[in-house]
Amino acid sequence: MAPTDSHQTVEATVRRVPRYGVLMGIGVVVGVIAAGILTWIGSYDESQALDVVYPPGQVFGFLLLWTVPIGIALGGVVGLILERVARRHDRVVQVDRETVVDED
Repeated sequence: MAPTDSHQTVEATVRRVPRYGVLMGIGVVVGVIAAGILTWIGSYDESQALDVVYPPGQVFGFLLLWTVPIGIALGGVVGLILERVARRHDRVVQVDRETVVDED
C-alpha cells in the first residue's frame, strides 16, 4: 500500500519573540549583583532599636529577598517591551504544508 499525501499552500506569520526565561535569568543575576553591591557599601553599626549588629551574610540574604524578585520583574517587563517592538516586524510568508498518511 502506498502512502497518501496532500499538499496545501497556506499563509503563516513569522515573528521573532524574546525568550522570557533568559531575560528573567539575567534579572536574577542583576538582582544578586545589586544585593552584593548594597551589602558591600552598607554600614554595620549597631541597631538603635534592637541593639543588634547584623552580619554581612544576613544582610546579603535579606537584600536578596528584595532584589531578586525586582530583577525578575524587570526582566519580564524588558521581554514584553522587546516583544512589542518585534511585533512591528512581523512577516507573512507562503508555506507548503504537506500531510503524509501511511495506511497500514
